[in-house]
Amino acid sequence: MMSVSRPRILVVGAGFAGVGCVRHLERKLERGEADVTLVTPYSYQLYLPLLPQVASGVLTPQSIAISLRRSRKYRTRIVPGRAIGVDPEAKVCVVRTLTGRILNESYDYIVLTPGSVTRTFDIPGLTEYAVGMKTLAEAAYIRDHVISQLDLADASDDPDERAARLQFVVVGGGYAGTETAACLQRLTHAAVERYPRLDPGLIRWHLIDIAPKLMPELGDRLGQQAMKILRHRGIDVSLGVSVAKVTEDQVTFTDGRVIPTYTLIWTAGVVGSPLIDTFDAEKIRGRLRTTAEMTVPGQDGMFALGDAAAVPDLAKGGDAICPPTAQHAMRQGKVVAENVIAALRGEPLKPYVHHDLGLVVDLGGKDAVSRPLGIELRGILAQIVARGYHWSALRTGVAKVRVLVNWLLNAVAGDDFVRTGFQRGRPARLRDFEHTDAYLTPDQVRAEVGQAESAGKIEGKGSGAAS
Repeated sequence: MMSVSRPRILVVGAGFAGVGCVRHLERKLERGEADVTLVTPYSYQLYLPLLPQVASGVLTPQSIAISLRRSRKYRTRIVPGRAIGVDPEAKVCVVRTLTGRILNESYDYIVLTPGSVTRTFDIPGLTEYAVGMKTLAEAAYIRDHVISQLDLADASDDPDERAARLQFVVVGGGYAGTETAACLQRLTHAAVERYPRLDPGLIRWHLIDIAPKLMPELGDRLGQQAMKILRHRGIDVSLGVSVAKVTEDQVTFTDGRVIPTYTLIWTAGVVGSPLIDTFDAEKIRGRLRTTAEMTVPGQDGMFALGDAAAVPDLAKGGDAICPPTAQHAMRQGKVVAENVIAALRGEPLKPYVHHDLGLVVDLGGKDAVSRPLGIELRGILAQIVARGYHWSALRTGVAKVRVLVNWLLNAVAGDDFVRTGFQRGRPARLRDFEHTDAYLTPDQVRAEVGQAESAGKIEGKGSGAAS
């Protein structure tokens, strides 16, 4: 007897790009036209640009973790796990579930939106003693850690230990690093009146970057304005400098300075998820090379977008690639969904084109710099634009209410200095949060898929074909 099962669309990743793609697929696919599966280790979409405000306690973690169960139409099957390998020839994605079980998910079309991980370098002690700013857990951990340094410094009678615990180093002069340093500096500055034994002059924040300019995407004038705001607050900004060595209680800079500290926050750029290294495909600066339609050359049925994909920026002539921003990822998700549906129906694909709407940088309080539609703003007006943009980009009404209430409460009541339990016995660092050692090599992927095929354990194998 002949039977035809529905084509399977597999979406990997629940960031801006992945969720945008799934939502559009659910709206545009005819019922029964295809099966959609979403692979994600978390049951929420994280609004990443507001992570610094979670780290500083302005927002609660739940307010920027937007539930997938609340917003979707329940037509997508969610696999709670991490994609650890892809075999394009067999059209199988290897998934490790939350319980450690290995699943081999077959697909007809795969949409890769695995996002990015923190870019690190071969610096002694970096992965052992630095913490990143890419996940919700890291933001919550950093808040606990910073408050614990205040508590420990307040309780210490050793002047050297006290001074070291009150120095904080942030590496990376991009948006994440600049906003993190600015927001957390406000937190520690506000804490002084709650810690009468602490000398405010001992609390020092250091922001360093190897680049010659702070946030060069802002342009010279706004970049200099941001620098002026940070230095006025007492943040030591050092450009053209990086980290040479890290130990548990000090950081050595490449200019020879040694800073005694127990806090190193590493935000020096991102690189595509290790998932894209589990199969053979061309990369551009650590991201999958794609066409303007976001297909991966030489890989049948494969699309890639978001931070892990080098999508040509046609709005800039096509020679450049789209930067890894939420603004592009959200719009790419919609276009790639339309292209997957077009491929299903045998219709032509369309290229991705988006003109950048501008940049917003929230430095906390009344401080911000923004450049919406090329118009340079600073101060309270820039703050209104920055928060208005973020608020409008939140996907659900519940998230909008939570964030707005958090902002109002913080403005009225100020900061709290409560540790919630993430800072416990053994410190957690970069390697603990981003699971970069979880992925398979291409040979391991092929071996796993081959064994699963022999055992008949491929989920949905043969979908879309007569059997």
